Amino acid sequence: MSKPVKIVVVTDSFKGSMSAERACDIIAETIMEYKPNAKVIVKPMADGGEGTAQAMIAAKSGKWIPETVMGPLPEMNVRAGFAWFKEEHKALVEMASASGLELLTKQQLNPMKTTTYGTGQLIRSAIKHGARKVLLAVGGSATVDGGAGAAMALGWSFLTANGKVISLGGAGLSQLSRIVEPVELDLPPIEVLCDVDSSLCGEHGAAQVYGPQKGATTAMINRLESNLEHLASLIKQYLGRDVKDLPRGGAAGGLAAGSVAFMDAHLVSGIDALIRETCAEEEIKNADWVITGEGTFDHQSLRGKVVSGIARIAQKHNTKVAVLAGQVMISESDYLRLGIITAISCKKPEMPLYYALENCRVLLRAATKEFVEHHL
Repeated sequence: MSKPVKIVVVTDSFKGSMSAERACDIIAETIMEYKPNAKVIVKPMADGGEGTAQAMIAAKSGKWIPETVMGPLPEMNVRAGFAWFKEEHKALVEMASASGLELLTKQQLNPMKTTTYGTGQLIRSAIKHGARKVLLAVGGSATVDGGAGAAMALGWSFLTANGKVISLGGAGLSQLSRIVEPVELDLPPIEVLCDVDSSLCGEHGAAQVYGPQKGATTAMINRLESNLEHLASLIKQYLGRDVKDLPRGGAAGGLAAGSVAFMDAHLVSGIDALIRETCAEEEIKNADWVITGEGTFDHQSLRGKVVSGIARIAQKHNTKVAVLAGQVMISESDYLRLGIITAISCKKPEMPLYYALENCRVLLRAATKEFVEHHL
């Protein structure tokens, strides 16, 4: 008898529709329905964006510790929290839960005003809880403040020429004249899980590329760019750290660069960190197939997102890869170069988007059945 086919299911969340855990379960259940002898391993995945804490908790039996902190706007309080892994004394702070885009209405989006202060409060709470290491997932931010808000919550002072504290948000950085380190700053190792590779400043930087999705007008983008350059110059002057062109430093509106400057953090690829933390490679390396996916499979998926990270690991071990996505917006020739054998879209060409979103679970089952019929 031949050994049963082994399939590892490692999808990201389908943004706005399904968590990574739910998507993985639907795919696994459907495979088992049609191929009951298959061995299916489920590993919910994320890349450092929204859903990272949930994926880690599911994979490692963690616990959610709720906290009320400042939201993306200084006048807001939000019920956020962090993931806690007791055996390792490790915490994962998902900045989107405190300072994320999804916490704001379209009318509230304004990176001149939004702040990472609440994220800093979560880091502080995780340390008080006993964290010996903090993972900081920085995707999905509503902010472009260079991490100054988070640093303030940890005790750093950002002062004007008159010695007053600058205002929170991206606009406040223009007032900055002096950076003062806390008298006592005892932080454990902090690893920042980045879902983009942009630098802090420049045409591919935090303000230019990601400012518009956070509500920035052209005028705001220019001001934010200038403010981030100003922050970088003062960081170099006062702390001796050059973060302006740091790879991945532009993640979360510069929170990544600020974490290096103010928390002595280490920046890593979010998907690589999640693969490591969930031991996904151990399962992928001797599997016949790995199935990955997300809401929209497009060219951004090829730059540090879950699909590209999983495909890279699979290619290393000669494991076949299939992508099941809400929408496939990339050509076959492009995904074949990654070693992906097939990409199946839940949304068919004639199907309205609203219908696809409302029926995402049924459509994911159908896409999985299509995969089984053609490839297993």
